[in-house]
Amino acid sequence: MIGTLSHETKVIVQGITGRMGRTHAALMRAYGTNIVGGTSTRADVPEAAGVPVFRDCAAAVAATGAVASVVMAPAMETLAGAREALDAGIKLIVTVAEGIPLHDAIAIGRAVRAIGATWIGGSTPGMAIPGEIKLGFLPDVCLRPGPLAIMSKSGTLSYEAGYRLAREGLGQSLWIGVGGDPVKGVRFADLLPIFFADARTAGIVLVGEVGGTEEEDCADAYAQLGAQKPLYALIAGREAKEGVSMGHAGALVFGDTGTIGSKTQRLRAAGARVFDTVDGLIASCARDFSDLST
Repeated sequence: MIGTLSHETKVIVQGITGRMGRTHAALMRAYGTNIVGGTSTRADVPEAAGVPVFRDCAAAVAATGAVASVVMAPAMETLAGAREALDAGIKLIVTVAEGIPLHDAIAIGRAVRAIGATWIGGSTPGMAIPGEIKLGFLPDVCLRPGPLAIMSKSGTLSYEAGYRLAREGLGQSLWIGVGGDPVKGVRFADLLPIFFADARTAGIVLVGEVGGTEEEDCADAYAQLGAQKPLYALIAGREAKEGVSMGHAGALVFGDTGTIGSKTQRLRAAGARVFDTVDGLIASCARDFSDLST
């Protein structure tokens, strides 16, 4: 349901009475997201961030008709939160916590697939359709409606790319933070059919990082699907030292896969344009889509 989200989509925030939940529920509402309620184990708080608080997702969904949830829970509590949301009929869950235990993440993925729901996360800043809806904590200053879809494993680097594209008059049609955990709800390759089918999207920006095979898998899918829209890629971690632990839990290199060289080679072979710097990516997008800038 990613491509059909709008300012009318009813959203709840699980853990809304916590500091992060309350803060970001208010910020999402201020952006225009239709936050209709939240959940909390605290029975003494009937309201938070201007919306009612319910004892659980079942009560929240019954009262509000919510179809999406942002799970503001610690990593060790994310599985329970996701199961509660799915059992209540939620069709889209966004889990922001980093470091969800591996077996918990596998269980979330299995539960999501069983009912045909969508899971974004873990370790994600969220997603947005600029001008319509924001789920998570993407900075408003980076969001602007426009022709480029962004998918990213790196939160801060995608903020930089989004902000600088917006300054060029080029905003985003869709923005999905796939997250940096090794097991996650959506991967780059899963998003390509959505972006290709989206009439608002003229081009795709991929912000990846060293480690894992997600970029290589995306390159294969991009070629198999016929490279229907231009793909611009920036891979972070060129200076990552071998044997040094850094970045996300999913940033693992195995042999010749997961390296900057492997990702760059596979993406370019598939027809994507790969850049060494944010400057290069921004300049190319600005040049190619100058007729769509505002």
